[in-house]
Amino acid sequence: MNNITFEYPAWFLILCALAGLGVALLLYFRERTFTDQPKGLVWGMGILRWLGYSLLAALLLSPLLRYLQTDRQEPVVVLAQDVSESVAMEMDTTFYAAQWAALREELSAKYQVVDYTFGASVKAGGDLSFQDKRTNIDAVLTEISDVYGSQNLGAVVLATDGIYNEGTNPAYRNFQIKAPVYTVGLGDTTQRRDLLIRRVFHNKIAYLDDRFSIQVDVSARNAAGANTKLSVSRVGEGGIKSLHSESITIDRNDFFTTREVVLDADQPGVQRYRISLTRIGEEISTDNNRRDIFVDVLDARQKILLLAAAPHPDLTAMRQALTAGKNNEVEVAYIKKFSGKVGDYDLVVLHQLPAAKNPANNVLDQLKAAKVPTLYILGEASPSRGIVAAQDLLKFSGKKGTKGNDVSARLVSTFNLFTLSDDLKQTLPKFPPLTAPFGEFIAGPGAITILKQRIGRVDTEYPLVVVGESRGVRTGVIAGSGLWQWRLFDYLEYNSHERFDELLSQLTQYLTVQEDKRRFRVSLPENLFDENDPVQLDAELYNSNYELVNEAEANVTITGPEGREYPFVFNRTSNAYTLNAGTLPVGNYRYRATADTGNEKLTFDGRFSVQAVEVERYALEADHGLLRRLSNRFGGKLLFPADLAGLPARLESGGTIKPVLFETVSTKSVVNLKWIFFLLLSLFGAEWFMRRYFGGY
Repeated sequence: MNNITFEYPAWFLILCALAGLGVALLLYFRERTFTDQPKGLVWGMGILRWLGYSLLAALLLSPLLRYLQTDRQEPVVVLAQDVSESVAMEMDTTFYAAQWAALREELSAKYQVVDYTFGASVKAGGDLSFQDKRTNIDAVLTEISDVYGSQNLGAVVLATDGIYNEGTNPAYRNFQIKAPVYTVGLGDTTQRRDLLIRRVFHNKIAYLDDRFSIQVDVSARNAAGANTKLSVSRVGEGGIKSLHSESITIDRNDFFTTREVVLDADQPGVQRYRISLTRIGEEISTDNNRRDIFVDVLDARQKILLLAAAPHPDLTAMRQALTAGKNNEVEVAYIKKFSGKVGDYDLVVLHQLPAAKNPANNVLDQLKAAKVPTLYILGEASPSRGIVAAQDLLKFSGKKGTKGNDVSARLVSTFNLFTLSDDLKQTLPKFPPLTAPFGEFIAGPGAITILKQRIGRVDTEYPLVVVGESRGVRTGVIAGSGLWQWRLFDYLEYNSHERFDELLSQLTQYLTVQEDKRRFRVSLPENLFDENDPVQLDAELYNSNYELVNEAEANVTITGPEGREYPFVFNRTSNAYTLNAGTLPVGNYRYRATADTGNEKLTFDGRFSVQAVEVERYALEADHGLLRRLSNRFGGKLLFPADLAGLPARLESGGTIKPVLFETVSTKSVVNLKWIFFLLLSLFGAEWFMRRYFGGY
């Protein structure tokens, strides 16, 4: 529908016509050029001039065309089908899929139908495979609410068994759905005889040679008087090894018990443990009688050598503090009798070494060659020349034969390499003084000072404890001995050794953390994947200058259970590599990645595991009560598969599904119309041609 409006009063059109008439009269009223021509010719040219100029004047009034456009929005019907495993356990999926397809086809003839499938995630469309490992009803309703809440939503048909194991309870969520929700109750609500492992609580990480516990929740229904055996086994490449078993007597129909099993973490790597219950007969399902879990056992043990010039109370204090961490193996030795290899240790503590009488050159050379982190503890007789030659973090000049200074600790407020507790920060200035060599101390360029010396009541800038990299190796220096007094004071003052042990633990932990210098590395976001999650690997390749490159082709071979191999080629990113290996069967895997640079072949080995996701098998009774509450809340109704054929008639008779008409008003300037241009061209062109032909020009 169109009409025309003006930015000025419409009666201005009369003025436009008069203006056009005036121009025509001025030109043709006393025109003598065409006296020999018929009068009709002059009248015709005058009319053309009058119409052309009148139209031009009218266009100056900015006329606008107004359009009224009507759009029709058909109602949307959303079909959402649960495709999780629990749905398929209680029905003929082939017959039901045909019913669902017939419903979709019949509704599509009248309405705009949008199809969703959901389980662990929400997908537009999708096959009715019924293989998803989890169910999230809240996610699909949120998707419908967000996308169609403001549109002409006619109805929502939600087909599920009401069992959800991800997301929140949809009955208590505020969805912006302004349409009836018809729920289709799938599954069986009957409580039948069943024994199941309901939940298993365990740590995902344990440390080698530690003990860890597994808490198992066992449930049984309608099985009073039955007996079962709970077993825990380790599943590995060498087969299944039984670790624990115990009998459980089911003394009532609604049975529940929690059992705790403590295991030894005696093998490093990702370990697969199987918790199982023996069958009790006539169970609805035995799939939920077994559950596999994975525990990543880390070998984080540190071998620490305390190598001293002579016996000293510091050695006992440090050994006791370090062995408080279960993953530390501490050995005390003396330089004169030590015949081992310092390269076999993760950290070497040199107590008052090098010394004037024993420079320990052989040990220092081994430490330098093996690049072993080292902690130097100076004594009052430590030779300045030997200490300065051994490391470059702390320099001091002192005179031989002079007695040491008693120095207290003063914390550097800007230190932030690692975190110290507030208790330790407050206690450090109270610790008894250490005995430091007499002389001047200067921190080297690469040194980071943790504590400074306080001599008597004077705060000096002399470092007391420094850390950093010395010649490419993490190194620390404590410029004084007498640490045993700190540990003793800690116990006398606070009845524990926590503060002293914390200081030594943080210091040694910093020194033993080594940077990965391998030029080809592969990383995984985690060592344990769910069976429905893709396995993602990322790789980095460095050239000889440790610059990130990816010109070489990188490959990886993943070896799974029973020796099956999965070869892949990494995809290149901007300067690295990535690989999505997809989903893999449950089990333990190892991989070897290779990168051939042309000059050399670099390799990287690793391990990961894939765990089963079986939560759909542990709650088999459908929750139609939840579906009924949802339908009642949104004005729908709880239906069942047999009612699907009559659903289109129900929707039509309900009268809530109607198209919506939208009217849109738009305006357009008449000047933009092409036919106006051609009309003006025709009027003025015709007049010009007539004047030209009959000798007017």
